[in-house]
Amino acid sequence: MAIEESAERGQERVGQWQAVKDLMPHLWSRIGWDLRARVAAAVACLIVAKLANVYIPILFKAMVDALSPRVGPEVATGATIALAVPIGLLIAYGAARVATQLFSELRDGIFAKVAQRAIRNVALQTFRHLHALSLKFHLDRQTGGLTRAIERGAKGIEFLLFFVLFNVLPTLIEIALVCGILWALYDWRFALATAVTIGGYVWYTLTVTEWRIKYRRQMNESDQTANTKAVDSLLNFETVKYFNNEEHEARRYDVALQAYEQAAVKSRTTLATLNVGQAFIIAVGVTVMMTMAAYGVAGGTMTIGDFVLVNAYLIQLYLPLNFLGTVYREIRQSLIDMEAMFALLRVDVDVQDKPGAPPIHVKAGEIEFDNVVFGYDPRRPILKGINFRVPPGKTLAIVGPSGAGKSTVSRLLFRFYDVTSGRILIDGQDIRDVQQQSLRSSIGIVPQDTVLFNDTVEYNIAYGKPGASHAEIEQAAWMAQISGFIEKLPDGYQTRVGERGLKLSGGEKQRVAIARTILKSPPILLFDEATSALDTQTEREIQTNLKELSRNRTTLVIAHRLSTIVDADEIIVLSDGRIAERGRHGDLLQQDGIYAAMWWRQQEAAERKLRGIDQALDLDSSPPKAPPKIPAEAAK
Repeated sequence: MAIEESAERGQERVGQWQAVKDLMPHLWSRIGWDLRARVAAAVACLIVAKLANVYIPILFKAMVDALSPRVGPEVATGATIALAVPIGLLIAYGAARVATQLFSELRDGIFAKVAQRAIRNVALQTFRHLHALSLKFHLDRQTGGLTRAIERGAKGIEFLLFFVLFNVLPTLIEIALVCGILWALYDWRFALATAVTIGGYVWYTLTVTEWRIKYRRQMNESDQTANTKAVDSLLNFETVKYFNNEEHEARRYDVALQAYEQAAVKSRTTLATLNVGQAFIIAVGVTVMMTMAAYGVAGGTMTIGDFVLVNAYLIQLYLPLNFLGTVYREIRQSLIDMEAMFALLRVDVDVQDKPGAPPIHVKAGEIEFDNVVFGYDPRRPILKGINFRVPPGKTLAIVGPSGAGKSTVSRLLFRFYDVTSGRILIDGQDIRDVQQQSLRSSIGIVPQDTVLFNDTVEYNIAYGKPGASHAEIEQAAWMAQISGFIEKLPDGYQTRVGERGLKLSGGEKQRVAIARTILKSPPILLFDEATSALDTQTEREIQTNLKELSRNRTTLVIAHRLSTIVDADEIIVLSDGRIAERGRHGDLLQQDGIYAAMWWRQQEAAERKLRGIDQALDLDSSPPKAPPKIPAEAAK
């Protein structure tokens, strides 16, 4: 078990160092000379700030020695000198402190643009890569996890750059400088005592922090669980009230709070252990070094200023390390977050443009599926040798039972996936040989499940043609039979539709999607159950506009309601991944096959629905009838 854990930690460290390696080009090789100059200036400021900081205790020592009582006949004649020298040292001491702070702030200010540019570039690169990944990846994804990976990764980069690059590493350099100064001014024992004290402090802090991480993790998990239960319960407020389960929800929430309470107590207790141990190590180190200095002062080999300098150096080194435990934990978390974000960048793009692929040139808009075979899983083919052709300006409808592969046709046409075998051609061009961006710009779609952005109605319509004028947007809305609805809204076209368009009904969302496609005005149209969420009257109105939109455009219609495709130039019926029937509406009815059966089932369902409405109207308009008489025996 220990070997397995060690191997996992080893792999984790490899991944984290790979993330750091992936970050480095964004700090030097992939940036311009202006940002490189900022990096150099920031490093220079860092060096000046550290040198000034290291020199402060030396100036402090000189002041203490200058102000120390003098013995001998020089006292009377040396009084003026003793007064003048500390003033100069005081000014130098103040200047050194100001320089330390000034150059530290300059360092952060100069480097801020470099750090933020690196964060921006990595986040943007990740975002673009996610959009370049295939639909297969996004069907398996957890959207919240992806956004959190980018967010946490960006924060991890910022933390590492400012805390590790400009605080932890410089502090380690400062420790080495201090040890060298103490060795040069006194002897190796002071340097050794400093190194052992700081080294022991660092070792103890990292060890205890590593031990404490599990309690911190338990606390975070319990907090997340409690928060999830609280939000879930409040979102389902009505359901809780329906079943009178307020106490049940409170008990569930309290269980999570108890777990958080226990983990928080352990975390706080172990933090006290860490703080006491840190204080003990520093106290021992200071005591040992002060004792050596005191003996030196008593022996005449050291001055009072030397005594103060030794103490000042150790305290000065201790202060930036005071939060080492927290910083170490954050460093680990930052590396993990960075690793998760950079791991997304290493996910292979399944559907890629060929090197030097040209843009597609759509003139007539002919579509051809040439013996297309495809399956999301190789073990389960969806399309099994599909062949059809949509002549320029004509309409082809695809129907069939659920799972027959109708929507797969649209995904392949947009090249969300590449076919397993066969070809898809547009005007004789294999869509695998052209740029995906140009391919998708040539096709407009109205999907069955319309999802809108959490923005205004105008923005969602204009998404089909970014930069379109308001007049163009209004025209598209009018053609989609939604302009009247929009004008009645309190904020008109500036009304926000809510997340995923939840403030609009299904039919309203679908009409916005239709308007969006009308605005795009592509040479090829694809309607995937485009009017499935509309009522009969609205469907008839929009069908008229869709016919006008489809005029002289190649159109592919994936339909569930067969009444919407009776005028299609050709209808193909998919069954079990193959074309079972094909022809015009009247021809398919005469064949009395799958299509005819689907047609008559839908007609009967429509008639039953209509009869039900008529009966309901009759019941509402007719006077109530007397209840039937109950026989005496039944009443008994």
